[in-house]
Amino acid sequence: MTEVLSPLQLMEKLVSFPTVSRDTNLPLVEWVEEYLSAHGITPHRWTDPDQPHKAAVFAHVGPMVEGAVVLSGHTDVVPVDGQPWDTDPFTVVERDGKYYGRGCCDMKGFDALAIWALVEAHRRGVKRPLQLALSFDEEIGCTGAPPMIEAMQPVLPKGSAVIVGEPSMMKAVTGHKGGIGYNTHLVGFEVHSSLMHTGVSAIMQGARLIDWANHRNSENAAQDPGEIPAMFTPPYTTCHVGMIEGGTAHNITAKDCHFVMDFRVVPGEDTADWEAAYLSEVRRIEAEMQAIHPDTRIEIDKKFNVPGLVPEQDGEAESLVRAITGDNGTHVVSYGTEAGQFQEAGYSAVICGPGDIAQAHQPNEFITVAQFNAGHDFMRQLVDRLAA
Repeated sequence: MTEVLSPLQLMEKLVSFPTVSRDTNLPLVEWVEEYLSAHGITPHRWTDPDQPHKAAVFAHVGPMVEGAVVLSGHTDVVPVDGQPWDTDPFTVVERDGKYYGRGCCDMKGFDALAIWALVEAHRRGVKRPLQLALSFDEEIGCTGAPPMIEAMQPVLPKGSAVIVGEPSMMKAVTGHKGGIGYNTHLVGFEVHSSLMHTGVSAIMQGARLIDWANHRNSENAAQDPGEIPAMFTPPYTTCHVGMIEGGTAHNITAKDCHFVMDFRVVPGEDTADWEAAYLSEVRRIEAEMQAIHPDTRIEIDKKFNVPGLVPEQDGEAESLVRAITGDNGTHVVSYGTEAGQFQEAGYSAVICGPGDIAQAHQPNEFITVAQFNAGHDFMRQLVDRLAA
């Protein structure tokens, strides 16, 4: 374990752990802890008390003072089930100028570069500290980062600039939408469909909530966007249902209907307002269901809540990334990341990582060799700055 691994060797090792979000990430965490410890770096683990098979790991090198640069990544990946892979998803394969493997792009490629940078910074004896923060459960709603960030506070001096390495083609992404999602379970009353007026179809009532979302989308799309929303594509908050299940037979009013209603909220709008609007519609429809049969109901459980990343005025993290990359463009994204959670906790945050988000979650996921090398060059320059 005393050997200093290259970024590619580190990525190969990280990808070999099948850390799909539904499964444990502890073998990867344990390996990272062993690797850092072997190089004289003290790792810290936070284990989820509700999921003891999940943990975050973080570490600090350099002077024990505030003001560190934090390299933030997540350890979990999306499933490969049913995807037509040409190679073993958990083995890095180089072909035609690309590294293939689940997580090479999103985002074990960056994680590997961050671990390399941490070891290199420790070896160089940097004057400004560097921190590593690797979370879990990012892919199912960014639920692992907030407790990790809270756990870091009493253990490490607080950092001042967070670089979240989601794939951005090494561009400085300074804003993203927030996201909230609600597990929605409608409980109906079963009767023969020929007497449907005496029953309550959970599916048909659920369709009313989905249609409410359709109308909100149309209304939002018709509005003139403000300055910040206009930066996004689309330039408004969206409401979406991606999966739905329920019912027993075609001639029985459905007893159950399950779906997740999620909102992608533009910065400047309050997720609490969207929650209130949705819950108001839920209760309105629930009252009409119960007027037909009192045993019907709608159960709501918040699945995730990810704050947006708001573009900062002269943000420290943004300025650092621009100084290294030379990128002066304006870049925002509509998906959520852990950057907004760091920003909410008082850090300056920016997104910058190698790879193209279009490759994330895909069969035959890849990062180009050129992008991975660009990420390595970025880390070299970052360490040089911290050591200067």
